[in-house]
Amino acid sequence: MSTIDQQFVEYIVKSLVEHADDVVVDRIVDEKGVLLTLTVNPEDLGRVIGRRGVTAQSLRTLLRALGTKNAARYNLKIVNNDNPDESTVISSEDGDNVDNSTTDVVENDTETESDYAKKSRQELAELDDLDI
Repeated sequence: MSTIDQQFVEYIVKSLVEHADDVVVDRIVDEKGVLLTLTVNPEDLGRVIGRRGVTAQSLRTLLRALGTKNAARYNLKIVNNDNPDESTVISSEDGDNVDNSTTDVVENDTETESDYAKKSRQELAELDDLDI
């Protein structure tokens, strides 16, 4: 039986991804709080984490609000299906760090930044050629 926190995360994530049927949210309660483990289709991993982790951080903020209402501490673990040993852990606590070790998103961001950097350098070079 799923609980409101599982349903909450599942609803949000299914709204974001292409493969909604592949979204699985597991729930474990221990002395540290509630751990929600999110598994999505590998193609949707970048959508769930977002550029520079913005989407994942938004999920974290929503879980923090839910935790305040339910007097609980939530942690969200996003599993990287390509390499299950690597995962992203997002905590609902303010002081916790994000362990972002998913390589797929980092590679895509690097390629995008690389293109952006090339364009910026080219524009700067063109500006240097102008006689002002």
